[in-house]
Amino acid sequence: MKPTVCLLLRRIAVTALLPLFTVPPSFGWGNAGHSLVNKLAAENLPADMPAFMRTQAAINEIEYLGPEPDRWRGLGEPELNAVQAPDHFMDLELADVIQPLPHRRYAFIAAAYAASLTHPVQARDLQPDHIGFQPYITNEVWERLKSAMRAYRELSAKHQDTNPVEAAILFYAGWLGHYVGDGAQPLHTTVNYNGWVNKENPNGYTTDHKIHSQFETAYVAANIKESDVKPLVAPLHPVGDEFDDYMAYLRHSNTLVERVYQLEKAHGFEGAGTPEAKQFTAERLAAGASMLRDLIYSAWLESAKPVPERHYD
Repeated sequence: MKPTVCLLLRRIAVTALLPLFTVPPSFGWGNAGHSLVNKLAAENLPADMPAFMRTQAAINEIEYLGPEPDRWRGLGEPELNAVQAPDHFMDLELADVIQPLPHRRYAFIAAAYAASLTHPVQARDLQPDHIGFQPYITNEVWERLKSAMRAYRELSAKHQDTNPVEAAILFYAGWLGHYVGDGAQPLHTTVNYNGWVNKENPNGYTTDHKIHSQFETAYVAANIKESDVKPLVAPLHPVGDEFDDYMAYLRHSNTLVERVYQLEKAHGFEGAGTPEAKQFTAERLAAGASMLRDLIYSAWLESAKPVPERHYD
């Protein structure tokens, strides 16, 4: 093997073995926010969805599952916590080093390691688990949901028992909601996820490591009610290409990162906060509920389409 190839493979191996537990923790919205996102999405599903998804029992189940992936992040399950922690965020400043961004997780992982070799100063930051897998887990769970909905259609057409697949659909819809909710929180899209880390900080934004939980957990739980968010849920708008449309959603959230810091600087998230902070927070929660509702409905529409035939060489 040529020396240059050996060196390249050695560098990739060393980078790949850096520990996953170095991933910064980032919890989205807390129980109150995630539950609310899922509840409002479930309540706003259109009438042509399956009837079982619009029952109160189904809405309650989807609501309960909103915080579920955060329940997998305790110290009692360290391996589970480590492997799925990067699913909750994507630092777009780092992800944008990779052009174009692959649609599949393992292609992204390979591209991230390749980018770390051509950007040695950023090599550690460009580990895929440091960039984050947010759009990939969202796409993967969405496809699980679509597959289960296809099975539901097939069983219904044959007049067979649909109860087991109905349970799977509700679980996937609720699980999906957690990541969609995370994507609506601007601090899940940036390296400035918990204090301003950019060298340039001309506006004097906080560098303390408390803004993340102060905004999304403490402030939401104390101040945001369903009645604040419900009127802001957008009209139904099914997605086209799920990955591309979801990336556009993340990028819009990313444009609001500085707004979070501006509101924090104005004491917007302290105690009862300010009207501007309350309106902003309600809008972001409504954006999450709207996107989740649209993704669930789109999975239902896509599940009606024929599956391409598998061809073996």
